[in-house]
Amino acid sequence: METLIISNVLAWCAVIALVVVVLALSRQVGILYERIAPMGALMMDSGPAVGSPAPRLSLPQLGGGTLELGAPATHSTLLFFLSPTCPVCKKLLPIVERIRRDEAPWLRVVLASDGEQPEHEVFRQKAGLGHFPYVLSHELGMTLRIAKLPYAVLIDSQGVLRAKGLVNSREQLDSLFTASDLKVASVQDFIDQKLLHKEAA
Repeated sequence: METLIISNVLAWCAVIALVVVVLALSRQVGILYERIAPMGALMMDSGPAVGSPAPRLSLPQLGGGTLELGAPATHSTLLFFLSPTCPVCKKLLPIVERIRRDEAPWLRVVLASDGEQPEHEVFRQKAGLGHFPYVLSHELGMTLRIAKLPYAVLIDSQGVLRAKGLVNSREQLDSLFTASDLKVASVQDFIDQKLLHKEAA
């Protein structure tokens, strides 16, 4: 009888110890999640600042026509900078296409690059990008200081630059829209501000 009581006590002690360990691990997972919270698009510290007017440019499009950039418009504009030789850019094109369809009521998606027009014409045709506005402009890339690809810039309907950054996934592209909605420079800035407020409290 005494042995049974002792074994029951030991079993309950083990259960209690296990509960304590699980709670401690849960807390550590929460802390770890905060430290490695999903990163938004990586914003480079160059080019026009978020919140400033976008450059006003009139740009010729592949296939004809002109794209007016930076002026008030009925839609916001997502500039997606790419290159025919960029494998990550090609990987993102189906995602950019879905964004173009899903966000069409408020957003126009514009593909942008520089280089030789014949190369881009071939790329545009092979990749089936004829329904996208597609501009080649060295001036646009220089003005926005585009140094790495793929890069995206979100300009609102009033011609104000709302978000920008290097993008490698759908989540990073969506983070530009989230940053714009939250009226912050980037999602990472928002997370950092929350962590600072939590530490100060």
